[in-house]
Amino acid sequence: MSTETLSLWIMAILYILAGVNHFLKPRFYESIIPPFFGNKKLINWLSGIAEIILGIMLLMPNYTSIAAWGIILLLIAVFPANIYHFMKGWRKKKMVWVLALRLPLQFVLIWWAYTFT
Repeated sequence: MSTETLSLWIMAILYILAGVNHFLKPRFYESIIPPFFGNKKLINWLSGIAEIILGIMLLMPNYTSIAAWGIILLLIAVFPANIYHFMKGWRKKKMVWVLALRLPLQFVLIWWAYTFT
């Protein structure tokens, strides 16, 4: 198995598992959605489904590039939730360094997905 194939499989599995986790731990995901987005349950559900579908599509050669672009768009769309989560952590003085690391990690994840476009 090539390094590129292994990287693709790891990415796909991570997104599929992350998507499933939206349904296993919905309270966590709903708690980090900024209030101005409205229906937190629906947003959590849609983002979880999107992660699962995009993760599966990554493994389908005819759809890998489309899935990678979808992941990039999803990562951009959820960035406000990451900022909101960081701000909540900052106010409560909880896990600030972990939440701060997560912000630039989004750009690494976007780059990783871009490598499959």
